Amino acid sequence: MPINVTSPGILTTIQDLGRPGYYHLGIPMGGAMDRLALIAANLLVGNPEGAAGLEAVFMGPDLEFTEDATVAVTGAHLPPLLNGVEQPCWTAFDVRSGDRLGFDFLKSGARAYIAVSGGIVTPLALGSRSTYAIGALGGYEGRALAPGDTLPIGKTKASGRAGLSVPRALRRAPGPAGELRVLPGLYWNRITETSQRAFFEDTWKVANEADRMGYRFQGGRTMEFVERQQPFGAGSDPSNITDACYPYGSVQVPSGTEPIILHRDAVSGGGYFMIGTVISADMDLIGQLQPNMETRFVEVDMEAALGARADRHAILGSLREALT
Repeated sequence: MPINVTSPGILTTIQDLGRPGYYHLGIPMGGAMDRLALIAANLLVGNPEGAAGLEAVFMGPDLEFTEDATVAVTGAHLPPLLNGVEQPCWTAFDVRSGDRLGFDFLKSGARAYIAVSGGIVTPLALGSRSTYAIGALGGYEGRALAPGDTLPIGKTKASGRAGLSVPRALRRAPGPAGELRVLPGLYWNRITETSQRAFFEDTWKVANEADRMGYRFQGGRTMEFVERQQPFGAGSDPSNITDACYPYGSVQVPSGTEPIILHRDAVSGGGYFMIGTVISADMDLIGQLQPNMETRFVEVDMEAALGARADRHAILGSLREALT
């Protein structure tokens, strides 16, 4: 039996761990902005790590259950309300047929993940149920949820998981001021040494343009470019390059003014230079940054980036050990 969507919140979409393998065709991997939070929610309710759940931004949906299930909410601190009674985040709890699940006001973070035992089983699109709204692909008819939608739920044998909780040490979230580690990249030499230092010295703030495609940052010094002869095929702005591929997490700075970090639903290439890339271990944190939140960029080398990736894998290992 399905879950009925009474109210979708501000922007709630179905997401899993994405559809790798199509980026060269211009279709991004997509999937949960905070992958670790979705994995944790699925493990709490006994689902496979890549099962589809809901990603709610700033405000949660209102859902009516038509059968018994186990639910978990992770990521942003968006307290779930079961029939008006608050339930703990990062902890599994049971719902019964006829129950209503709503949410209190957002306390911290930006994106909450709602997993239901059995997972949401909308049709697969290129091997994934993740919503890619720009391409009208996956999810629920390729779009964010709307009032009156019904979410089909898979069968599960998981039971007795209510009360299972993620240890606090494994609940990864940004602090009062975010820090994002960046590996300088191929076009780092396009800006002067003074601007290179300023990028890491300045405190930036998340702009209002912060979504699944990318996060814009404001408040730092405008970058100065090294003089050059305009390459054939490149635009006239100093930040333009001959079209190139964009990696996930790459940091563009159009006209040298406001850095943009490309995220899960980003385009795969274009004509803006990239001064570096946010390391993979910190990509989840970006999705939990709110507009106007202060953020610093921290320079790292490849050895530090690989070490951070190993640390993240260790956290995932600890999650699996604690919840399975």
